Amino acid sequence: MSGRLVAGGPRVVAIGGGHGLARSLGAARRYAGEISAIVSVADDGGSSGRLREALGIPAPGDVRRCITALLPGPSPLGESLEHRFHGGELEGHAFGNLLLAALSAASGGFVGGIAETCALLGTVGRVLPATEEPVTLVAQAAEGELAGQVRIMGTPGIRRVSLDPPAIAAAPEALAAIARADQLVLGPGSLYTSILAALAPAGMTEAIAASPARVVYVGNLAEQTETTGYDVAAHVAALAAHGVVPDVVLADTSRLALGALGGRSCVVEAPLAAASGAVHDEALLAAALAALVTG
Repeated sequence: MSGRLVAGGPRVVAIGGGHGLARSLGAARRYAGEISAIVSVADDGGSSGRLREALGIPAPGDVRRCITALLPGPSPLGESLEHRFHGGELEGHAFGNLLLAALSAASGGFVGGIAETCALLGTVGRVLPATEEPVTLVAQAAEGELAGQVRIMGTPGIRRVSLDPPAIAAAPEALAAIARADQLVLGPGSLYTSILAALAPAGMTEAIAASPARVVYVGNLAEQTETTGYDVAAHVAALAAHGVVPDVVLADTSRLALGALGGRSCVVEAPLAAASGAVHDEALLAAALAALVTG
């Protein structure tokens, strides 16, 4: 993978979390001239959850994955971001999470810590948290109200998600990136606990609606527990219920059925799955997204 972006390429902003957002970033670096990732920081499990509780910082895990996806090339330091310690008090922690926590403390805040990490590693794009403060993901579900990303992602029948505190604002840098984007990419990834979690901060959906960029939703390849029984249309309906209507829905309908998709979204069907069928192929996704920048 080249350590340079495409001269004159579009300004691409990818929004979400987890492994899905990392795939979008891997695709975007093949055609974009500028990349910004806006990342959910609501994770409350594993190393991220422990650091969040101990240090009062937003969850760093999905930020770390995005930084890894934007590394300029192989290096021992870059590869160490995903190293997990075994044994002792550091059991289960990813080094990249610890690095983000340390640089956040040294730079006076989480946003500064991310920027310092990206500068240290020479990433080919920016990584921005959806919010600057720790948040808890809250869901209204068939069984009642649930709190915490880990619990929500293991529960079907989710109807709506929001954040606690409820008035938490989107990071200003994230809103600024959306305002100047040429293309906004949502997903792929967990609908409620990654994509909608990143869209939940106050001001985010309004910024997307006001942006001149084309909004592309990349459909998932399979159901997840939180979206049991969902086809692509059900995912798009959930986005609309939370205030975001994509201009284009990009879907591999050989993997997940399209369903009855109404509204104003244009549907583009394309093969997107890697050979394993479990994840999106970055080259296929890049070609499909590049064709959707204009026109």
